[in-house]
Amino acid sequence: MKELRLHGELIVTGVGSLSYIEGIECSRAFIVTGEGSTFRNGTIDTIKGMLDKNGCKYEVYSGIKKNPTTSEVIEGVTVMRSFVPDMIIAVGGGSAIDAAKSMTLFYEYPGLSFDKALNEPLPQSREKLRFIAIPTTSGTATEVTRVSVITYKDSDLKIGLKSNAFIPDVAILDAGLTLSMPKNVVAETGMDAMTHAVECYINTDQNDYSECLASGAVEGLFRYLPLSYEKGTIEYREKVHNYQCIAGSAFANVGLGMAHGISHAIGGRFNYGHGLLNAVVLPYVLQFNSRDEHVKERLQYLASRVGAGSFIDAIKQMNKRLSIPDSFKEMGITGEDFDQNFDILVTNSLKGSTRVNPVKISQEEMKRVLQYIYEGKDIDF
Repeated sequence: MKELRLHGELIVTGVGSLSYIEGIECSRAFIVTGEGSTFRNGTIDTIKGMLDKNGCKYEVYSGIKKNPTTSEVIEGVTVMRSFVPDMIIAVGGGSAIDAAKSMTLFYEYPGLSFDKALNEPLPQSREKLRFIAIPTTSGTATEVTRVSVITYKDSDLKIGLKSNAFIPDVAILDAGLTLSMPKNVVAETGMDAMTHAVECYINTDQNDYSECLASGAVEGLFRYLPLSYEKGTIEYREKVHNYQCIAGSAFANVGLGMAHGISHAIGGRFNYGHGLLNAVVLPYVLQFNSRDEHVKERLQYLASRVGAGSFIDAIKQMNKRLSIPDSFKEMGITGEDFDQNFDILVTNSLKGSTRVNPVKISQEEMKRVLQYIYEGKDIDF
C-alpha cells in the first residue's frame, strides 16, 4: 500500500491568479517574503491591497535569504507569536516558502526545537493556521511538497525536514510574478526543477503516478526552459512555472537522490543557490548512477522523450545553453576553501537525499565524486 498526496487542497494557476487572494477569508495574515524582489515588482503591495479590501490585518516579515537558517525561522516565530495570525502567506522564492513552512510548525507546536526536528518525528498536521504559498521563481515546487529545507549554521548542515503539515493548503501559480526574474535565476531555478524530475524518475521507490508526472516534467522543461531563459515571454514563463510544480508533485511521493545530497552539503557550507548547485552536480551524478542497469534504461527512455542520443549529454548541452558553470571550480570555489572543508563536505554529502540514491555510494567513492565535480572531470570509475 502506498498513500499519495500530490498537493494540498488547491492549485490555482494562470496569469492573474494572484487575484485569488481577493476571495480569501482571514482576520490576521502573516506575510513571509525574501530580501526585496517582491517589493520591487509590486507583489507585496498588491497582496496588501487585496487584504485591505477584505478587512484582513497583516504583518510582513521579510529578509529571508537564499539559504534560510534556523535562527531566521526562530526570529520569525517570535514575531508571529506577538501578531497571532490565523493565516500565513508565503510569497517569493523557495527559501521564503521553506522558511514559512517551518515557522508554521514551530508556531503551532511551542515545544518543538530544531534539535528535536533532526532526531524525532515531526507533527503531521496544522490546526491554527491556513497556509497559502505563492512562488515567484520556477524551480523548487515547495508550494506542493512536504519538505522544508533549512540550514543549521552551527554544523554547516542544510537538510530537508519533512512533514505533511508543511504542505500549503493553497498554491498560487501566477506566471506574471516570474517576469522580473533575472536570467541567471531563470536558468538556475529551472534546472532545480529538472533535477527534481530526473532524480524522481530514476528513484527506486517509484509509482505509476509519479513516473508519469516526472517524465512529463522532464519533457516539458527541456522544451520550454531554454525559451523562457532566452525570450522571457509570459507564455514560456507560464509553461516552466507549471512544469516545475508538476515535478514537485512527482518527487513529493517518491524522493530524490545524490545530486540533492551533494547540493545541500555545498550550499550549507558555501551559501550558493540550490538550483545552481543542482545544475552543476546533476550530470556527474547521472554518470555515477549509470553503472546501474535500471538507471541506464530510464535515462535512455528520457533521452528518447527529449530527442537526444544521450540524456547526460543533453543535460550538459542544456547547462551550456543556460550559461551554467561545469564545475565547482568554475563556480568560484577556491581550491584552498574546498580542501579545508573537504571532510565535512564528504560527510554531509552522504546525508539527506543521498540515502535514497538508486546506487549506494561509499565514503571513498563520495570523495572521488566530489573531486571530479570540483575539477570538471567526467566520472569514469
